[in-house]
Amino acid sequence: MSRILFSHVGKRYGKNNAGAVQNFTLEIDDKEFIVIVGPSGCGKSTLIRMIAGLEEISEGHIYINNVRINDLPPKDRDIAMVFQNYALYPNMSVYENIAFGLRLRKMPKHEIDIAVKRAARLLEIEAYLERNPKQLSGGQRQRVALGRAIVQSPQLFLMDEPLSNLDAKLRVHMRSELIRLHKQLGVTTLYVTHDQTEAMTMASRIVVMKDGVIQQADTPEEIYNNPANAFVAGFIGLPPVNLIAGQVQERSGKLEFQAGLFAIAIPARIAKVFTDRNLHNSAALLGIRPEHVYLSDPAPPAFPYAAIHGTVQYSELLGADRYAYMDIGTQKPIVARTSPGRSLTPDRQEPIFLDMDKALFFHAETGERLV
Repeated sequence: MSRILFSHVGKRYGKNNAGAVQNFTLEIDDKEFIVIVGPSGCGKSTLIRMIAGLEEISEGHIYINNVRINDLPPKDRDIAMVFQNYALYPNMSVYENIAFGLRLRKMPKHEIDIAVKRAARLLEIEAYLERNPKQLSGGQRQRVALGRAIVQSPQLFLMDEPLSNLDAKLRVHMRSELIRLHKQLGVTTLYVTHDQTEAMTMASRIVVMKDGVIQQADTPEEIYNNPANAFVAGFIGLPPVNLIAGQVQERSGKLEFQAGLFAIAIPARIAKVFTDRNLHNSAALLGIRPEHVYLSDPAPPAFPYAAIHGTVQYSELLGADRYAYMDIGTQKPIVARTSPGRSLTPDRQEPIFLDMDKALFFHAETGERLV
């Protein structure tokens, strides 16, 4: 069993006491696979270095199984860490690299042999045990680094962007391998990445960070479908969500969202939120994902679709989907997902339909989710 509690954890640096991590509070259950994502400098790597004991905790407390670990030496925390750069010893064989930590713990030789070969079998690197790291590919080296962590049988795995040095095809394969290993080993895992695809495919829960602060912590599905704010909505999703700045204005007793060259009626359930919060004449952000923006002729039914027009800028073919970038008179084009065989002529005007049942609205200044 391995449960982790972060209670108001913070990390501050320098004379200005700048917060790299601020008021980080989170509970992690046994066997969860938590992925921490965010842009560079958001504090995600600092956070796991504090757990590992490689960075001092400035404030707050971290508990593993109800034991406060703030002042425990790294060697006493029963944690295994996998780094981005593998950190293998070049003059040792694969076997010796995997066994190194166990030898430091003075484990009996026969037990080390059993542990190393079991890890090698799990990672499918048995054939490479006598090789040196320089004789291995990047993916094989990463498996060796994972093996060195696995043999320790820790209560917690920390992984800091372990796949970022691999090529795209190998990253996909290693993602599935890590998921398989997690299911087999059942060890609670904290995984740091800037790659949202890794987060969406691997995590039991995703923690999205910005400027050292948790923006949202939830399942991949909930993060994607119900983002807490405009930052989360824009960070998770490829292509990213369309965020359109505009004005909510009242006309003939009903609310409209006006932006660029178009104005669309706001559905009653959404309009009520703006009215109740006295935001019915204010700036707002409309968020809508590309898969909820349609290029269609003939048009879909009027409800819940809002019709506007746009001019084709360009399109991208990505296998089973084509994404059209349409100028609608706003600062950024709107992106629509359409069929790969759809013919799109640049500079041609096309009807665009927004599924307003899937629309998100955010506060223009704070980015707070309104509805």
